[in-house]
Amino acid sequence: MTGRLWGVGLGPGDPELVTVKAARLIGAADVIAFHSARHGRSIARSVAAPYLRDGQVEEHLVYPLTTETTDHPGGYQGAMDDFYAECAQRLAAHLDAGRDVVVLAEGDPLFYGSYMHMHKRLADRYECEVVPGVTSVSAAAAVLGRPLCERDEILTVLPGTLPPDVLAQKLRETDAAAVMKLGRTFGNVREAFELAGRADEAWYVERATTDKQRTAKLADVDPSEVPYFSLALLPSPINNTFERPEQQKQDEGSVTVVGLGPAGPEWMTPEVRAALASADDVIGYGPYVDRLPDRARQRKHGSDNKVESERAAFALDLARKGSRVVVVSSGDPGVFAMASAVTEVAAEPEYADLAVHVLPGMTAAQAVASRAGAPLGHDYCVLSLSDRLKPWDVIAARLTAAATADLAIAIYNPASKSRTWQVAATRELLLEHRDPGTPVVVGRDVGGANESVTITTLGELDPATVDMRCLLLIGSSQTRSVERPGGPLVFTPRRYPAV
Repeated sequence: MTGRLWGVGLGPGDPELVTVKAARLIGAADVIAFHSARHGRSIARSVAAPYLRDGQVEEHLVYPLTTETTDHPGGYQGAMDDFYAECAQRLAAHLDAGRDVVVLAEGDPLFYGSYMHMHKRLADRYECEVVPGVTSVSAAAAVLGRPLCERDEILTVLPGTLPPDVLAQKLRETDAAAVMKLGRTFGNVREAFELAGRADEAWYVERATTDKQRTAKLADVDPSEVPYFSLALLPSPINNTFERPEQQKQDEGSVTVVGLGPAGPEWMTPEVRAALASADDVIGYGPYVDRLPDRARQRKHGSDNKVESERAAFALDLARKGSRVVVVSSGDPGVFAMASAVTEVAAEPEYADLAVHVLPGMTAAQAVASRAGAPLGHDYCVLSLSDRLKPWDVIAARLTAAATADLAIAIYNPASKSRTWQVAATRELLLEHRDPGTPVVVGRDVGGANESVTITTLGELDPATVDMRCLLLIGSSQTRSVERPGGPLVFTPRRYPAV
C-alpha cells in the first residue's frame, strides 16, 4: 500500500488559525515536508511547530534560488522546474514506502502556494487530499477590520509582478482588490495604485496575525522595508469611503454632484473617487459616464448634453427612493456644469427633504493654463460663449466689461456645429481693448488622447481652428509669452505695474 499525500493549509501565520483538521493531520503524518529559502528558516514549519510530534521525518525542501540569477540552461524557470521535480521524487519515495506525507503551506495550499507544484506532479499517482487554510487576503481584511466586498461588488486578486500599467488598468476596473507578492515589486505596485487613482483607498498589511504584524496606509510605507509576505489591500468601497456625517445613514438617499476633472482618472480627486465607489446610481452626459469603469452593483445612466434639468430631476427622484446617486460633470461641477442644474431643481419644494452635496474637480481652465505656464496667474474671469441659455448681447457686454477691467479671460464653449461665428465676434470685441500681440492659449482635449496646446496672439487667432473641444485663455495687458527650449511659456505677473 502506498502512502497518502496531504496538502495542508496553515493559515496566515497565527498557529491558532490552523484548522482542527490540519492540526490532526500534521500530528498523525509520518513525513512533514516544508519549503524555505537557502537561509533555512521556514515560516510554514514555525506555524506548524505546536502540532509536530517526536519521531516524524522532516523533508526540508530548499529553493535553489529566489531572486538571484542562475546559469541554468533553462534560466530561472528551468532551475525551478528541476527543483520541483526533485522534490516530487523525494516525496514519492516516502509515498511508495507506505508513509503518509503532509506538505505544509502558508495560507491556502492552492492559493499562490508552493504545494501546488507537488500536487501537479503527484496527485495523479497517489491518493491525495488538500486541506484549505485561511488566506492572507482574509487575514488582512480581518486585521484591518474592513470588509473585502459586499453585495454585488467584485474582488480581484492580482500578483504584484504585473507591469504597473497593466496592474493599474485592472485596479480601475474592480471594486475591491488584493495585490500579492510585494517585496521587490512594491514600488511598481504603489505606482499602479497611483496611476489608477486609488492610492488613497489602499492599505498595506505585513505578516498578518503574527507578532510581527504591521498595517499602514499604502502611501505611507517605505519600499525598502517591505518583505515578500505582505500585500496591498483595496477594501470594499462601500465600507472604505469618505462620507460626510449626514451621508452615513445607508437607508437614506442622497445626491452628490462631482467633477471628474478634464480627462482621465489621474485628474480625479480622492474624494470624488470615494463618492463614485459608494454610489448606487451614476448619472451624467453619456461620454462622461462612459469614462467610468463598470461596476456589477452599480447602475449607469448616460444622457444627452441638452437635458440638464431632466437629468437633475431624475437623480433627485432616484435619491427619494433611497438610492445614493452621483451626478458627474467634466472638470468642476460648479463651472458651467451640473451643480447649478441639480441645486436649481433641488430647491423646489418637492425635494426639500433630500441631501445634496457638491464635490469639486479640477477645471478645464486650470488644466489648459498649466500646459502653457501661468496665464491665469493674476485676476481673471471665466465666460461661456454659449448663447443657448443666455442671449448674445449679455455675453458681448460681459466680454467688453472683462476687457475694460484688464482681466485675463478663460472662455468655455467657444464654438459648436451650430455656433460658428461667436469666436470671430469675440476676437473683434476684445481687439477694441487689447493689443493684437496679446497672448492667447488654445487648449484642445487637454489630458486626453488628442491633446494639443497652441500659443498664438489675439491678432493671429484663427476662429476656424476653434471648436467645442477647445478652451481659450486670453491674456491681460500684462500677460507675456517667452520662448523656452520646450516651447513658449505664457504667464501673467503677480504684480501690476503701478504697484
